Amino acid sequence: MNFSNRTILLFILLTILSLGFASCEQEIVTEKPPQENNEGNENEGDENQGGNENQGGNENQGGDENGGTIDLAGVEYVWDWSVIPEITIEVPLDQWNQFLANYDSNNRTKEYVHCNVTYKKGNDVFKINDAAMRMRGNTSRRRPENGGSTHVAGNTDWSHFHIGLNLRKYQKDADHEIHGIRKMNLKWFKDDPVYAREVFCLDLFKREGIWTAANEIYCRLWIHVKGDPKPAYYGVYGLIEPYDNKFIERREGLFGSATGNLWKCTYVNQPADLRSTSASFGEDNNVNEYTYELKETTTTFAEAEDQLKDFILKLNGKSDDSFKKWIQEVCDVELLMKTYAINVAVGMWDDMWCNGNNYYLYFNSTDRFNYKVFLLPYDYDNTLGTGLNDFGNPATKNPLHWGDKGILMERMMKFDEFKQIYVDELKRLVNPSNALMDQSSASERIRQWQDKIRGYVANDTGEDMSIEDRCAGWGNFQFSVTGSSNNYFAIKSQTINNLP
Repeated sequence: MNFSNRTILLFILLTILSLGFASCEQEIVTEKPPQENNEGNENEGDENQGGNENQGGNENQGGDENGGTIDLAGVEYVWDWSVIPEITIEVPLDQWNQFLANYDSNNRTKEYVHCNVTYKKGNDVFKINDAAMRMRGNTSRRRPENGGSTHVAGNTDWSHFHIGLNLRKYQKDADHEIHGIRKMNLKWFKDDPVYAREVFCLDLFKREGIWTAANEIYCRLWIHVKGDPKPAYYGVYGLIEPYDNKFIERREGLFGSATGNLWKCTYVNQPADLRSTSASFGEDNNVNEYTYELKETTTTFAEAEDQLKDFILKLNGKSDDSFKKWIQEVCDVELLMKTYAINVAVGMWDDMWCNGNNYYLYFNSTDRFNYKVFLLPYDYDNTLGTGLNDFGNPATKNPLHWGDKGILMERMMKFDEFKQIYVDELKRLVNPSNALMDQSSASERIRQWQDKIRGYVANDTGEDMSIEDRCAGWGNFQFSVTGSSNNYFAIKSQTINNLP
């Protein structure tokens, strides 16, 4: 077939243009105009509806030695250590004022307000309209801005606060997620001048194969109240994977089932020490708080409550021989003991064993008697030397007698074979050949992270403006984590190596 010179030139030009477009920077824009409020509760009963941008390939799936799998396609994209993502939350003025009013009327509020979210990772940009944000935290809760009852553009005294983002709260479709991720928690580094404590702990869980732990990386955060001359820069935050039904589903192969009961267990009026069935039990309703709060279930609250109460009664009532047989049937003992070894190694005293606080339980079945139960580690900012006299020196306290609140660990430690798993893991953590928590490797890891974020820390709140190697000012102990003098990792290693 013959071609004219004009045809040939046109063909060459189109080829060059197509190659040029392919080499351009990628921008992924996921945008949907705001619609009328389709509010549901936080647990989103139709979370499994909609598409997934990662359909068609599971190249990011991981596995364990038991053959279970973890679908980490979306997790590995969002919680990617190679990039510090930039997040801008844009809030309409009326919604921001409602946010402030909610806090003023109830500083424990869980109420959401409407917002738009821009998530930027390298050259990828996701713009999600009509998302939702709410306040999170316990003792860390505070008003996002100081001063009057309503916002005044350009004259704002900003304050750090913890944030929960729910991209699909109001619009439940595939456009309102980032590679399948629908929720994320943004946590400021309260009382952590090192800017690394919780990041270090959750990373350590991952290094040791504790797949029940959440992911956390650094991010940069801006909040733009519409009408303000520019967004307020909130600095460096921790970006944390929430514990919810999607967390369980992504790890269904390891949990064995994603149709069980997920409980948040915290010190609310009394410790969540698993000793009594007279504590407060309740379902997450975005209003009330309970010692044991049901976050996810596929059955009724009454049936889930009966299951947890039966677990508590057996935990406290069985004889030693009966307990040992039972706990091995309902729990992965090795996973539990290794999880707790890391918990104690990092000096987590605000936990189940020491303070009856800060953990999740997941029962992988709704059957009252037939299940596996898993402990999910939670809230690790008061670690690596931060502590109070009431709970002992976190670096020198005997790891074999960590606390007196958590009946589960007290009973587990009575059995030599369980205790040996715990001690072996403690010693493995501080063995320099493993490069996990010995002074040299741990301090260097933190220094490298700090170098990545140091230039981004100063922010428009005027708080936490620099990285400092010290513990929280309210604590009774002061340790270094990057220096050579009074180094937490060095002293903790000595304590652990002195164990029999």
